[in-house]
Amino acid sequence: MSISLVIVIVLVAIVFALIMYNISIYKKVDNFNNLNKKIVSLNVLQDFMDTISEDTPATEKLRKVNEILIQKYDIKYSTIVIYDGAEYRIVASNVEQQHWPMLSDLYADPIFADSIQTATPKYITVDKETERLPYQKNEFGRAKSAMFFPLYIDNVYIGYWIIESGMPHDFDKIDTTVLEVAKNNIVGIWKTVQNQNVVENTIRDDEFSGLKSSQFLFSYGKREADKFPTSTLCMLNITNIKAINGNYGRETGNDLITNVARTIRSTLAQNYIFVRYMGPKFVILFPGVDSNAISSYIQTMKKTIEELQVVQNATNVRPGEQPQRVSPTLNVIVTTYYKGTAMEGTTKRMEEYLDKAQENENSINYI
Repeated sequence: MSISLVIVIVLVAIVFALIMYNISIYKKVDNFNNLNKKIVSLNVLQDFMDTISEDTPATEKLRKVNEILIQKYDIKYSTIVIYDGAEYRIVASNVEQQHWPMLSDLYADPIFADSIQTATPKYITVDKETERLPYQKNEFGRAKSAMFFPLYIDNVYIGYWIIESGMPHDFDKIDTTVLEVAKNNIVGIWKTVQNQNVVENTIRDDEFSGLKSSQFLFSYGKREADKFPTSTLCMLNITNIKAINGNYGRETGNDLITNVARTIRSTLAQNYIFVRYMGPKFVILFPGVDSNAISSYIQTMKKTIEELQVVQNATNVRPGEQPQRVSPTLNVIVTTYYKGTAMEGTTKRMEEYLDKAQENENSINYI
């Protein structure tokens, strides 16, 4: 065998070995990239879960979710549009507001019709920098690639998520499965946010006491309380309201509730939260305050309230009779609220305690 043939064989073997080595390296790099994508996805999911658990307004949660998507997936523009039953509105976007009207009308653009009807993503791009995307009527340079994701909850269309890039073909090789996971997380978070919105939007001012309802306690109040490791909750019940309503008229009972609420509110600092919980029950939240620190106040407040005298409402006074005076009696319960726990559960336990008490019980209880 000639030396030249041996050299050729050796070179071929070396080349083959290098090819196999490169293939091995490529597989390792590919596996690393896939692992890295999985880690990123897990980190994003954790960030989403942390955002859901935060005690912040629902709209703020959606804005934060959009920021996470932009940062973690290195997206140039990201916009979430929701149909609220009356109109399409942008709930989160990092695009300048001058473009929002166009972005909130994409549902009407024929290019996305099939995507919405079939619940599948739509990818569009241009080939040249001088071209523009079909839905861009009045802008040229901002976006050159876009992916449109219709959003559904239980097969009901609720809006869409669109991501955009300033480069042509920028999403050609993007892992759509990762984005599908992100889209599903948006839907899941929106369902959670909807529930929070229901609570926040059902907050009302009570007609007779002028106080916020219990929903205010469970939303804003909880956020304030969770700034501290522990806080104090006080629930008080006007135990003789039924007797007053029966003997002196419901209007007199309403006047009594108004006077009780006004008197207590005048004694509270602005950072304390006072709501009408239900019927003759009221709740005071003392964020960051230990129950021992407010025991003197509770005793004084109870004494002050029970010394109130409310004149019988004129509509309840029979002809020829003199209006009577009525005073409330209170049964009070005080407990500790711990950060991160269910405030609804704590107040429910307090309510049950008061409901099981004797009708004539008139004391301050610490549980």
